[in-house]
Amino acid sequence: MRWSKTVTLVEAHAEGEVGRIVTGGVIDVPGATIADKLRHLNEVDDSLRRFLVFEPRASAQMSTCLIFPPTRPDADIAFIILQGDKAHAMSGSNSICLTTVLLETGMLPMVEPETIVRIETASGLVTARATCRNGKCERVTLTMNPSYADQLDAVVDVEGYGKVKVDIAYGGIFYALIDPAQLGLEIRPDQAKKLVEAGSAIHRAVNAQLTIAHPEIEAIKGISYTMFVSHNAAGELKGATIMPPGRIDRSPCGTGNSARLAVAAARGLAKPGDRFTARSIIDSTFEVTYASDTTVAGRPAVQPIISGRGWIHGIHQIGVDPTDPYQLGYSVSDTWGDAFDLMN
Repeated sequence: MRWSKTVTLVEAHAEGEVGRIVTGGVIDVPGATIADKLRHLNEVDDSLRRFLVFEPRASAQMSTCLIFPPTRPDADIAFIILQGDKAHAMSGSNSICLTTVLLETGMLPMVEPETIVRIETASGLVTARATCRNGKCERVTLTMNPSYADQLDAVVDVEGYGKVKVDIAYGGIFYALIDPAQLGLEIRPDQAKKLVEAGSAIHRAVNAQLTIAHPEIEAIKGISYTMFVSHNAAGELKGATIMPPGRIDRSPCGTGNSARLAVAAARGLAKPGDRFTARSIIDSTFEVTYASDTTVAGRPAVQPIISGRGWIHGIHQIGVDPTDPYQLGYSVSDTWGDAFDLMN
């Protein structure tokens, strides 16, 4: 066997959403800051992402995370999330996977009963507080990026669906939040395909019809995902994040619920101190807390705290034979979804 590239990953999931952490084989990505590295991956050289994310070395239902030494003095680690469409600035579920992997493998020292890990992302510093016992990282509580409502009740004209009302909000990345009832849909596993089709169509319309940009971070612009938002019979938050080119986040979604909290605050439906249970399409849970009021570039914003659990489930080493015709992998719509136009 001869490989021209070898990469080692530790695989974990946070409440059902798989996040693979690259622990060996990737030295660095060009860029002085994590935002610069994100821009390089998305705008200069996409080959590493494609190698790590696409088949046959990966599958649609997972993210792969690159870790780096921090570029700012108040951080312990830095990371970027690679997904089917592009590299992303921030993810709550992947931050939980990252923290769990770092502590349970000994890459960072575990301190019981609580270990603090300060994570540098392209969207700013995220602080993880890990509850630890008997060598296990039992729960990770994330102080997320300050989040704000960007546009409330925006209306977009969606091909095949007509006029659809969305809220645009920032939770570390941008979301279009949608009530599925206006489309006659519910957040249920048996409606996953219909949700993906509608969410992808709305994503296209938002990209074409709305201007969305972070006021301070140039690398963050446009929505990353659409997210259907509703409640279950118990009044708990229910959500389904649609990720290009066509899958649903298995976790309740940390950045998405941060964005949702900002919208609730803007509408007077949430206040500092409020705590919510958020459920995913598979009924897994995050706890969402409205910690305090803050601002982003002078805009009213909220400080969200997201709490969830992660589990390591494998160690994986991948490589590529120099004669392999699929050096950068491939994706097929039977499992990846067919919204390839939404990919970077």
